[in-house]
Amino acid sequence: MNKDKISQNQITPPVAEQQPQVLELHGDRRVDNYFWMRDLDNPKVVEYLEAENLYTKAMMQHTEELQSKLYDEMLSRIKETDLSVPYRKDNYYYYSRTEAGKAYRIYCRKQGDLDASEEILLDENELAAGHDFFELGTLAISPNHQILAYSYDTSGSEQYTLLFLDLNTYELYPESIAETSYSFCWCNDNKTCFYTKIDEANRPYQLYKHSLGTSPEKDELVYHEADNAYALAVGKTRSQAYILMSLQSSITTEFHYLDANNPHSDFQIIYPRESGIEYDVEHHSDDFYIVTNQEATNFKLVKTPIAAPSKENWQTVIPHREDVLLSGVSLFTNHLVIYERKDGLETARVRDLSTGSESNIIFPEPTYQFSEGSNPEFNTNILRFNYNSLITPPSVFDYDMDTHERELKKQTEVLGNYDQNQYQSEWLLATAEDGTQIPISIVYKRGIEKDGRNPLLLTGYGAYGVSYPASFSSARLALLDRGIVCAIAHIRGGEEMGRKWYEDGKFLQKKNTFTDFIASAEYLIKEGWTASDRLAITGGSAGGLLMGAVINLRPELFKVVVADVPFVDVVTTILDTSLPLSAMEWEEWGNPNDKVYYDYMKSYSPYDNVEAKDYPHLLITAGLNDSRVKYWEPAKWTAKLRQLKTDNNILLLKTNMDAGHSGASGRYESLRELAFEYAFILDRLGLV
Repeated sequence: MNKDKISQNQITPPVAEQQPQVLELHGDRRVDNYFWMRDLDNPKVVEYLEAENLYTKAMMQHTEELQSKLYDEMLSRIKETDLSVPYRKDNYYYYSRTEAGKAYRIYCRKQGDLDASEEILLDENELAAGHDFFELGTLAISPNHQILAYSYDTSGSEQYTLLFLDLNTYELYPESIAETSYSFCWCNDNKTCFYTKIDEANRPYQLYKHSLGTSPEKDELVYHEADNAYALAVGKTRSQAYILMSLQSSITTEFHYLDANNPHSDFQIIYPRESGIEYDVEHHSDDFYIVTNQEATNFKLVKTPIAAPSKENWQTVIPHREDVLLSGVSLFTNHLVIYERKDGLETARVRDLSTGSESNIIFPEPTYQFSEGSNPEFNTNILRFNYNSLITPPSVFDYDMDTHERELKKQTEVLGNYDQNQYQSEWLLATAEDGTQIPISIVYKRGIEKDGRNPLLLTGYGAYGVSYPASFSSARLALLDRGIVCAIAHIRGGEEMGRKWYEDGKFLQKKNTFTDFIASAEYLIKEGWTASDRLAITGGSAGGLLMGAVINLRPELFKVVVADVPFVDVVTTILDTSLPLSAMEWEEWGNPNDKVYYDYMKSYSPYDNVEAKDYPHLLITAGLNDSRVKYWEPAKWTAKLRQLKTDNNILLLKTNMDAGHSGASGRYESLRELAFEYAFILDRLGLV
């Protein structure tokens, strides 16, 4: 029986009840028929979500065999029992490993050398037992290596419970600290630590000092950040000399420091917040090294005496450059590692602090991902870094900063006789409406022809200055081997081409993000890579906003759309300061209380711009416990699309009732979710 006939005529989609809610601001009157979905205490909300899940399951039933096949295929490429590359810290080697059939990692160490007996520190599988969701937050060894601080979340809400494990007795300390965030830091006395608490909007806003073995009720509140545009974090310099407390909004930073040997003294400020000034701090000897955008759009590096760190004492180490983004630095006893981005690609150079001589770390591929690895030791000449690309599996290198030699410590094994020579990656340039060149990373199986007949999956993000990585995925081989070309549009709003690339894709220039993506799709069609009826697109979170915006603008350009946990109800969400995506986001999208920003945001907000017209096939996902993009955004968007769209294309909403923003936890369930999405894409493209 014809699948489309079943989907259109035999299975009835849910119809959400309309309860008009009038929202008014700046003299503008909006009617939201689905505002009621925000009330999770209303039983009709869960009923609707479950009805959508049942509809999705029914509509995808004919792909269940394909889903299983994709899952088995993707799993078969993974070495289920595997080991990370151990890193050294003092007299210990730390690593994690996985075991076949177990969904989570096991954290271990060896003392003295790698031939020593293994000590299991923490087995996530044991902690996750009995929970539908599990995620580890903090994992921090005390300076004397005798105590493990760890935190976990079992709902997906990103609210973590902090615990302490005695590694001599393997007994837990009596205290348990709830509602903490990711960041945590040990002081050098091995008994004092700092952690952050979250407010009702899941914003890290308080710094507490805790003494091991005492009741959390006695913990000292060290700092309270009252401005809800700022998030608080705590960390430690690689030198182990200082505790750093950071306060950061989207465009402004403030750091405070504390002697790690004297945890009961007071934090001192490095440079007070100044709107629009961002900076990051590293320590070396008597100086702080600061990467900042102060009078430097693409950032510069300065150093300043710890005894007097104020701006008037800043000395330039690396000046600002118009064509190079200074991404960050790392400091070791004798070396300065400088991370940069030029012409869209990540690079690094290593400077000898005694001689000033430099060496460059370069890579041969046209597009790739490069990042610093685990480097906990300060007094070392070895830099560990990670490298991978669209065709090269994740690789860990040790780079000798004195001899400039690199050693491949491990490349992730891809089972099934993977041969990267069967695949090709390229760096392309599309032209946007205003003439700007938009980079595209693309990968495909060798032998395809640019005849306009290739199915293609295009993805993008374009927000928060996040550069979309051209990274390897063994799961993606399931698409490439079926003849699908995969591409990433490095659109404005990210930071691929420098800080201005980000600035040109936010606030009142946000629409550049959407038109850049459309221009990328049009370029790929024009150049014969694909055609509109063979083109699928995908994006998550702010990338889900991208999906919603481009299909409102150019629905005919795309055949299939997957929008994961999409941020689509922009105006209403950012107006609600009780939500995580609200006041903290005003410096990214604009403050809708200002009519200029309100009007602009409303003009592109996907939910506000759904119209009575044809839309592509759509799969929309949500997480009931999502603290970043609340479940009701994708739910409301789905309901409104059902109400207004004029086509017979499939529209599915799939809500994970046990997870949050990142979807299912555990590697097996995550693979099943991906297999589901791949099956939807393949099915709607007619490739099954």
